[in-house]
Amino acid sequence: MAMIDKALSGKVALVTGASRGIGRAIAIALGHRGAKVIVNYASREDAARETAAAVEAAGGQAVVLGFDVANSAAVTEAVKAIGKDHGRLDIVVNNAGVAVNGLLMRFSDDQWAKTMQTNLAGAFHTTRAAATLLLKAKESGRIINITSVVGEMGNAGQAAYSASKAGLIGLTMSTARELASRGVTCNAVAPGFIETDMTAEHLPEAQRAKLLEQIPLGKIGRAEDVADAVAFLAGPEAAYITGQVIRVNGGMLM
Repeated sequence: MAMIDKALSGKVALVTGASRGIGRAIAIALGHRGAKVIVNYASREDAARETAAAVEAAGGQAVVLGFDVANSAAVTEAVKAIGKDHGRLDIVVNNAGVAVNGLLMRFSDDQWAKTMQTNLAGAFHTTRAAATLLLKAKESGRIINITSVVGEMGNAGQAAYSASKAGLIGLTMSTARELASRGVTCNAVAPGFIETDMTAEHLPEAQRAKLLEQIPLGKIGRAEDVADAVAFLAGPEAAYITGQVIRVNGGMLM
């Protein structure tokens, strides 16, 4: 990113799960466009503070706010506090998520519940709590849900994760229809295979090579590739885009 773009100056954005990885990159990209970013985290306050510092270095303002999106009451309280402390909320990025992998036949009820509660219910809790403030933001109101390529194509060993991410696409489209009359947009960004701490730790070299064969662009994406799509959807240029899934996957799914 070269020159600082202030298209989001004066706007307040909440990014859930922003302490690292894709969430951190999104927070920085929104800060770069001039937004005040509420950096949410569930457990890693130290990492969230690092994100906040990076947002400020990029030209934005940042506030750190800890709450677990899976906890409906905590989300409601947190969003109320945002309204009270900042007077507005223009952009919500539902990024917080967990990937609990395992074969369907051996997957426990607890693993299923944890995945759904964070990835799908978490986005629902946050969107519902933020809706009133977003409607006040009118044409600048934006909701961006981070889904996944596997929400559209499935993946062995990821039944719960794929189902939660597919559910997020349905939530996106219904939310888009409900809020459109007030100019508020709701879209999803579906990353493909992105290089993060999580993928670096868990992917053996042979598997990585096999995966690259499925990606027409022949490379693994960066968190910034996802963040740039989110920053575009959050801005004024995307005012006529709603109910869409923007695929950032190097051609893995077309």
